[in-house]
Amino acid sequence: MKKHIALIVCISLGFITGCQDQKNNAKPQRSIEVKVERNDSITKAEVTTTSDINGKISKEVQVFEGKHEEVMSKVKLITEDSEAAEGKETKRVKKIEFLLNPKSGSETNGTVSFKEENGSIHFEATISELSEGNHAIHIHEKADCSSEDGKSTGGHWNPTFENHGAWGAETGYHRGDIGNFQADSDGNGSVSFSTDQWCLGCDDATKNIVGKAIIVHQGEDDLTSQPSGAAGSRISCAGIIE
Repeated sequence: MKKHIALIVCISLGFITGCQDQKNNAKPQRSIEVKVERNDSITKAEVTTTSDINGKISKEVQVFEGKHEEVMSKVKLITEDSEAAEGKETKRVKKIEFLLNPKSGSETNGTVSFKEENGSIHFEATISELSEGNHAIHIHEKADCSSEDGKSTGGHWNPTFENHGAWGAETGYHRGDIGNFQADSDGNGSVSFSTDQWCLGCDDATKNIVGKAIIVHQGEDDLTSQPSGAAGSRISCAGIIE
């Protein structure tokens, strides 16, 4: 049976223009939502553009299907054209959501999102089918979840070549060292985290998390053992792919 990967990319573009007069403070708003479903051979993207101008809402839906590179190229053209059409004063909010897939014989799954706004990224994860207790979650080097044990993702993402440790530690930490979260007696856990040390697709290799992977571990990160915190097997994985 083929494995399917569901990926949702939401790009909200709020365009700022000057008011026509002091009595009218309404500002045109536009949002573009891109939902992408990808399996072993084909990608399907549904692009929904919603415009709100002076209280009048219009919506347009476009669907593309085919090779992943071709589909995402069309999606990129739509988002770039939308920005250019409204001039230079643009506020951009970018959000990527994707599914975690079980590894190492586990059933651990979940949903992860990254939202970039005003130079900062907010990360959220909701994870289920865990054993009760603390579990580590990290960003790893490569968006390659092909191996059953998750080791195809490489080691922790560490573009600044520091020691492993707790986020913000004076002794050093990896840019992928998110840390630990707790699962309840039903096997459910969640993580919420914000930082300006990541970006989605920027030119700074020490910040760009696109092309990396999220890994959930069976055990807890002790935050001291080198190079990975002795967190145990990799039980869930997802590539961070636009």
